[in-house]
Amino acid sequence: MHRRTVLRSAAVIAAVTAAIATVPVFAPAAAHAEDGASAVTWSVAPADEHGADGRAGVDLELDPGATATERLVVRNLGEEEVRFSLTAADGYLTPAGRFNMLPSDQASVDAGSWISLAPEVVVPAGGSSVVPFTVTVPEDATPGNHAAGVAASITALSSGDGARVGVESRVGLRVTTRVTGEIAPGLAVVGDGGYRLSWNPFAPGSVEVVAQLENTGNVRLAVEPSLATGGRSIPATGLEPGRTVELLPGDRRTVSFTVPGAWPLGPITLPVTAEATTVGPNGAGAALAPVVRTVTVWALPIAQLAALLALVLIALGAAAGRSRRSKRVEQLVSAAREAGRREVVGAGGPT
Repeated sequence: MHRRTVLRSAAVIAAVTAAIATVPVFAPAAAHAEDGASAVTWSVAPADEHGADGRAGVDLELDPGATATERLVVRNLGEEEVRFSLTAADGYLTPAGRFNMLPSDQASVDAGSWISLAPEVVVPAGGSSVVPFTVTVPEDATPGNHAAGVAASITALSSGDGARVGVESRVGLRVTTRVTGEIAPGLAVVGDGGYRLSWNPFAPGSVEVVAQLENTGNVRLAVEPSLATGGRSIPATGLEPGRTVELLPGDRRTVSFTVPGAWPLGPITLPVTAEATTVGPNGAGAALAPVVRTVTVWALPIAQLAALLALVLIALGAAAGRSRRSKRVEQLVSAAREAGRREVVGAGGPT
């Protein structure tokens, strides 16, 4: 079974001058042709026989043992002919959710090893070249999603400490293959939190909640995490409402929530909800049952207790001061009486 899915995107893959990934390599000192490679600008996109076809990436659904032929187009936006190295590697998502490939000096053990393509391509200045590649799924491949990437790269050489050091710059595209078989989606959520108090006793603090999302199944998930409080839903920090977090099988991602205006009145219980949908090769998917985890945070009124303690100490100090002043007055009155009595005795008056 071979299903080829076309995903349209307004912006396919923009040409870039910075590297997606850089890998230091040592090159012989005699290689000088790449010294100006850092000025090269190029792009890579999925293609058909004629050129870029508007897809954002390559999405396939294949049976174990099946092979599919795909194409990519490398466009040279520079003013000189360039020889690009072509590589495939396992793909992964960074902690920030960006797709990346294993560096070229690290062996692929999954979908990156399923891809075969020419080792290099020469593209004329201002021109483009369509390169075919094949994806062959092993007979023993496990069902579910497997991520890989295909990249066109150049190596720029520079001198450092007497050695010629090269830096590989890559621009690539994403290749996602779903292997047919039993699909078992799964999502686990673990939450924790803490209270951030305000030292102003007349101002509330905030609750910080951290949740770890883990894709425990074998299929790609789009997860929308949220936290409910006071009849409103709070999205994860840095995530706009309605936006989702992508998780490949085995991925873990940490999201955080901030709940402002929380008064320290003891335990605060907050439910974290993760709504997930499987992502199919055609973009459609099935919704999973929401996963809800309750996080309880103890909010102790430290600032208020400190203010109360300060008031109590002030009141006790004031009371102690009044007591001392009262005793002092009594002592002065007693001394005055004693002095008056002595004057009377000295004048011969009654004793």
